[in-house]
Formats: sequence, C-alpha cells, structure tokens
Amino acid sequence: SYGGEGGPEHWADLSSENTVCSAGIQQSPIDLAGAMTANVAAPKPAWIPVKGGMIVNNGHTIQVDLNGGGGIKLNGLDYSLKQFHFHHPSEHTIDGKQYPLEVHFVHAAKDGQLAVVGVMFLEGSANPNLDAIWATAPGREGKAAVAVDIDVAKFVPKDGSAFRYEGSLTTPPCSETVHWTVMSMPVTASAGQIAAFGSLFPWNARPVQPLNRRYVLKTSG
Repeated sequence: SYGGEGGPEHWADLSSENTVCSAGIQQSPIDLAGAMTANVAAPKPAWIPVKGGMIVNNGHTIQVDLNGGGGIKLNGLDYSLKQFHFHHPSEHTIDGKQYPLEVHFVHAAKDGQLAVVGVMFLEGSANPNLDAIWATAPGREGKAAVAVDIDVAKFVPKDGSAFRYEGSLTTPPCSETVHWTVMSMPVTASAGQIAAFGSLFPWNARPVQPLNRRYVLKTSG
C-alpha cells in the first residue's frame, strides 16, 4: 500500500523479492532536476489506435491493458505497449514541482527490458481521453471492458522534449530494469477529472528516490 505498515518504506520487508526496493541504487521515481541537455534520442513512437481494452482496478491504481497498441523504438530496440496506469499525485517531480496526476505507458522488449513513458497532468481544461476510462473504471477491485477507441498518442504533449534516465519500477519488486522517459511538458485534466481519480486513490505515489550516481538527460524534442 502507500501508507502504514504496507507503505513504501516497508515494501522491502514484505517479501524477499522486494529487497531492491530498499537496497537498490537506481530507484524510481526521482526529482527531474539538474538535467543535462544532450544529443540523446527520445523514443520513436509507433503507437496504433486500438478498439477497446480492459480497465483494471487492481487495488492501487487504474490500469488499462491493451493488445496490438503498437509501441516505441528506443536505442534501436523495439518495445511493445502493454498497459498504462495512473498515479495521484505525480510520482516524478520536475525541479521539485509535483503535479496532480501522472500516467505511465509501460512497454516491454522481447529480452525483458522495460521502457516507460511518463506524462504529467496539470489542472486545466478537461482531457477527453480520460472520460471513457474514468466512466468505465470499476470503483473497487475488478475489471471492465471499454469499447471506445484508445489512442495513447493523444495523451502525449505536442512538445516532444523529455527527460531520460535509468531507473526502476515504482512498485514492488522495484526491479531496476526500466529506461525512463518523462515528457517535460504536461497535458491538462480538469479539476473534476483529477478529483474523480482521487476519490478512488487519494494517494498512490511512491516518494522520490535518491539520484545517486545517475545522470538526468534532457532531449531537445
């Protein structure tokens, strides 16, 4: 969980499989600060709109499982989109600023490597991409199929600049196998949309972790 005896500071104690949650040195999320502008590639998206998906309330977030949604190419490797899910408030911070909502698009390569693309939400205009997901999401643990078209490209800001760093899953077992890309510009969601998610998950964000000896790189878009 995100509080009490099952909270993030105790994750490593809950199972031997979670040891890296406390012992790891490349943990996520982090504060995206002091980034170095570098000639580093942003993921090349090849997402495909899909007709529907499975919306899962797994007890700690709302997750949308997709099949045939395309993927991204990163550092010459192809990653397939598996699912996306939300955190309230944002897990990553940018120069210390926390946003009210963050979505993670989780991609996997055939060799098991993961590439996650994060997008922040700022309170503002309503985001039509959230409406069908919010309307269908189970209010308690369970699954529900949504039949509308889901085009993840519509969640991503037009400004393609992003932060890149090497990190981990932000939930147990906290495996340090994730190539992170977090878009530097947010998109918007309405106060009502943010509150609707917050009513299900008032706080499902892991605290920021030490950067240690890592670098945060900033792409030019």
